[in-house]
Amino acid sequence: MKTKRGILFAVLFFLPLLLCSCGTVGVEKVRYTVLEKEGSLEVRRYEPYLVAETLVDSDFKEAGNVAFRRLFDYISGKNKTQESIAMTAPVNQQPKSEKIAMTAPVTQQAAEGKYAVSFVMPSQYTLQTLPQPLDETVVIKEVPGYKAAVVRYSGTWSQKRYEAKKAALETFMKKKGQTAAGEPIWARYDPPFQVWLLRRNEVIIPVQ
Repeated sequence: MKTKRGILFAVLFFLPLLLCSCGTVGVEKVRYTVLEKEGSLEVRRYEPYLVAETLVDSDFKEAGNVAFRRLFDYISGKNKTQESIAMTAPVNQQPKSEKIAMTAPVTQQAAEGKYAVSFVMPSQYTLQTLPQPLDETVVIKEVPGYKAAVVRYSGTWSQKRYEAKKAALETFMKKKGQTAAGEPIWARYDPPFQVWLLRRNEVIIPVQ
């Protein structure tokens, strides 16, 4: 009897996790090549991609929420051709830097008290074929290929956890003799309803 209850508990507990873990299955992700790997730490080469970006005057926690509606409206048809655009991953958040324009499906980047939040566009589009936004606060940008140091982690979206992982990544970069060439990017691959322990999160720092 105890064995049956144990099996039932396992099914009830793990089935929702397995279902939720499929949140990004079939979703196109930014393309990159891993050049070096050390546990959860990597050096990658990213291919060029397009983003839809908006600037948000908000704090770390709220920037993504504020920007999401603008960007989601754009890919849902609020554009000049009223075309729906597929969602991609990740969503990135990053302090805005004029030195290098980094993003990823949704990117959030802060500078001068603002964050640049962006969705990465599907690779089938070019600057010429991507629908133009109707919202003037949303702009289309082309991100050139770049090299970056990355740390991957699961768990909550707290700023404290982000800062801890960023510090670990900076230690890794110092060990490898890598110099930052842009602001850190906080990349989130999963939707908010994903079970927190199954979420894929990353801190990405462009390097020279």
